[in-house]
Amino acid sequence: MSENGVGEESKPAVLIIGGLGYTGRFLALHIHKNQLASEVRLVDKLLPELAWLAPEFAEACSRDKFMQADASKEQNLPRIFNRTTGKEFDYVFNCGGETRYSQDDEVYKARSHALSMNLGAECAKRKIRCFLELSTGMVYKPKEKPRKETDELKPWSKLAKWKLQAETDLSKIDGLNLCFMRLAHVYGPYTTQYLATALCLARVYQREEDTMKWLWDRDLRTNTVHVEDVARGMWTMAEWYVRTSAEAPKKTTSVFNLVDQGNTSQGVLADILSKIFSVPMSFEGRLISKVAALRLDALVDDLNDDTLDPWAEMQEDAGVKEPTPLNPFMEKELLKDHDLSLDGSAFVKETGFQYKHPTLTKEEVESVIESYKRMNWWP
Repeated sequence: MSENGVGEESKPAVLIIGGLGYTGRFLALHIHKNQLASEVRLVDKLLPELAWLAPEFAEACSRDKFMQADASKEQNLPRIFNRTTGKEFDYVFNCGGETRYSQDDEVYKARSHALSMNLGAECAKRKIRCFLELSTGMVYKPKEKPRKETDELKPWSKLAKWKLQAETDLSKIDGLNLCFMRLAHVYGPYTTQYLATALCLARVYQREEDTMKWLWDRDLRTNTVHVEDVARGMWTMAEWYVRTSAEAPKKTTSVFNLVDQGNTSQGVLADILSKIFSVPMSFEGRLISKVAALRLDALVDDLNDDTLDPWAEMQEDAGVKEPTPLNPFMEKELLKDHDLSLDGSAFVKETGFQYKHPTLTKEEVESVIESYKRMNWWP
C-alpha cells in the first residue's frame, strides 16, 4: 500500500509520450510527487542526459522509467506500448511532437501529425481508457473576446494548423477514447519558449540601456498558463474522462481550453518586465505596426541580429560556458496581430479544477529567472 492508503495495483498505469519535453517532465513530476500511478513510462527521442533536466526531476524522470524511442514510427509502437504485466496502460498522454514555430509543413506533418495518428490508432486498437492529446489555443479564429471550445476555428500558425489537423483526423478513429486540451502560452520554471524569449530580450535591452519596443498595442492578448497547472489539469482531465465515460459513453470528443484567469496581454507582461529590469517599454501602435508587418521578415531578421550577439557576449561575461536552451531569438509567427485569448471556464465548471497559479505576476516571472540561475543559464 502507498502512503495515501490506495493500493498500487488500483492506480492507473501511465504512458507519457514526449516525457522529457517541457510539459511531459512536469506531468511526470506531478504524478511522482503525488504517487498517482502504479507505473509510469516516459518515451522520448532525446536522452535524459541531453534534456537539460533540473535536479528535482531526477526521480520522476529516472532511467528505469525512461524508454528512448520515436513514437512517430509505427514499427516502434509494440515496444512502446507493451508492458511486462501483459496489461495495457490506462492513460496515454501525448506531450510530444514539434514545438518550435515557423517550421516547414513537412516538419509538422512528420513529427507531430504522424505521431498523433500512430498513437491514436494504437490506443484504439488496445482499447486504452483515455488518450489525451495536447493542442494549442492558436487553433481558434483570433479575437480579443476569449474563445470558447465551440467557437470558430481558424489556426494562425503552422504549428496550430497541424494540431487542428490532428484533432480532426484523430476524431475519426473508431473506438478511440479521446480528449483534447488546448493550451495558452505555457510558462513556469525552466521555460524556453514565449516568456523565455521576452525575458532574454528584456535582459539585452537592460544591458544596452535601450527601450524595448513592442509591435501592436498593450491590449493584444497573449494568454498564459503555468506548467504546473497544465500537469495538474491533464491529470484531472484524464480522471474526469474515465469517470464520466463509465457513467455514460461519450458521444463527442471532449475538448477543453486550459488558461489561467489573468487574461494576460502584452501590456501585462511589459509592465512586469519593466519593473524587474527597469527597462522602458513602448508600443508601436497599429498604424506603425501594420507598415512594419509589410516587411516583417526583414524586421525580425534585423531584431535577431541586434540581440543575439549581445546575448552571447553577456553569457560569456557571466561565465556561462555550456550551451543553454535560452536565447532572445524572435519567431515571426508570434509577432502577428493575433490575440491568443481563451475562455477556460468550461473546464473549471465541468471538473471543479482550481488553478494554483491563477495569474501571471511579477513574483511568478522572478521565480522563472531564479530557475535559470539555478541551472547557470542566466547572464
